[in-house]
Amino acid sequence: MTGGNGGELPTQMAAMVLTGHGGTEKLVYRTDVATPVPGPGQVLVQVTATAKNNTDRKAREGLYPTQDKNEVTSFQMGGEATLTFPRIQGADVVGRVIAVGEGVNKGRLGERGLLDFNLYPDARRTINLAPDYYGHGCDGGYADFIAVPSDQFHCIDNPELADAQLATMGMCSYQTALHMLTSARVKAGERILVTGASGGVGTALIQLCRIMGAVPYALSQADKADALLKLGAEAVLDRHTMQGFTDRVLAATGGHPIDAVMDLVGGESTNLFIDTMITDMTSRNDYPRLSIAGASGGNLSEILWTKIYLYQVQLFGVSHGTREEADQLIEWIRTEDLKPVLHAAFKLSELHLAEKYFVNRGSNYLGKIVIVPDTQWAEHGAPFALESAQ
Repeated sequence: MTGGNGGELPTQMAAMVLTGHGGTEKLVYRTDVATPVPGPGQVLVQVTATAKNNTDRKAREGLYPTQDKNEVTSFQMGGEATLTFPRIQGADVVGRVIAVGEGVNKGRLGERGLLDFNLYPDARRTINLAPDYYGHGCDGGYADFIAVPSDQFHCIDNPELADAQLATMGMCSYQTALHMLTSARVKAGERILVTGASGGVGTALIQLCRIMGAVPYALSQADKADALLKLGAEAVLDRHTMQGFTDRVLAATGGHPIDAVMDLVGGESTNLFIDTMITDMTSRNDYPRLSIAGASGGNLSEILWTKIYLYQVQLFGVSHGTREEADQLIEWIRTEDLKPVLHAAFKLSELHLAEKYFVNRGSNYLGKIVIVPDTQWAEHGAPFALESAQ
């Protein structure tokens, strides 16, 4: 296979291969994986950075049941499981085009871009009913190379953005966040409660609220308040003190109910989040709305259905977004409306260490971890290594 500079590309590459459901022992670093070949309409990308998402861990551990709470499984919205093994994970991919498939303009060679991570079931631009993604339904970016559709690899040549920083603005977090907001019809001036605010989706929600003119209130750890306020949060509520939560929210909003909740936590807290929206129904301008795209606090919530239908609470389950939303996010990145929130970079060969750090992350953690191939580490990873970030 010939690259853009006329040289021969390697037939084998390094990759972190997921061999089955389970712990990090199921992730095996190999240097003899076949380099993908771009098909018609595809580009071959040399990966320089891939953001880590919590869905990587949840998919590995089989934490996506939809029928039996004890089921070990993953996404099956298309009717059957698409996560098969071995699989290379990693959805939010940044890199450079080094080869093109049939039908792709060779002028794209050398472009730096960001991948729209979706495996769309069809060409519709405003709906995505069977979401799947790179790193799950097919191989992703925890590797030296990846072949992807040319029209989903978006050129981002902003010189102020390092590759690792660009990866933090990948679609897995930002498109999910935008779809949470658009599903709930969030409007300018509305007060939005963002739970799990210090993670990738949470920080994306705070920024997107401000772009849309909404006012975000963040639920996180108290020692992350300064960073979240700087990012755009109107106020930060301590998630370790949930007693009297509704009263604390009302104090922060000046007595106004929350208009919509963007919930990434779930569990026992969901009931409390709903209460922040229904304290004074007569002062509202729209129905209470709850967008759900995570369950870090537990996969089961006990809520009175009478509370839901008597207060007319509207629920929105959100997984991935749409092509139209992806295009909007790319535009906001190019115009610098969105800012990177990068915590640290790890070498691809040290993904086990990154996984352990992610699960046991401490109070200094905010934003995204990025995984950089070993061959790209000196240029794209070392400046953002963990010791540099602390």
